[in-house]
Amino acid sequence: MIQRNYPVVTLCGSTRFKDAFLEAQKQLTLEGNIVISVGLFGHSGDREVWETMEEGTLTKTKEMLDDMHKRKIDMADEIFVINVGGYIGESTRSEIAYARAHKKRIRYLEEGIGNDGNEL
Repeated sequence: MIQRNYPVVTLCGSTRFKDAFLEAQKQLTLEGNIVISVGLFGHSGDREVWETMEEGTLTKTKEMLDDMHKRKIDMADEIFVINVGGYIGESTRSEIAYARAHKKRIRYLEEGIGNDGNEL
């Protein structure tokens, strides 16, 4: 039985890019990584989750999901940022800052410049 130490990669980015998440997950897995992704695609396909929640519950759920994603970053060796068209939103910026503070390697789907004009 082959047993290896596979790098663990957590995907970060806007859930509006569901197809890019799924493609990155597939590619990174085939490259020999264990991939941790988002649990919901709130901006592209899982709206029914949010539509039935009361405002207070919605806020608490979003806070929980944000914290949960930070715990996913804790488990990872690196993050892979899904930055289609250079787009990096506020939550993703927070995750990148968290990963940097915890000395995680950071890679980007689209290397170069983010939507704020800063080098990636």
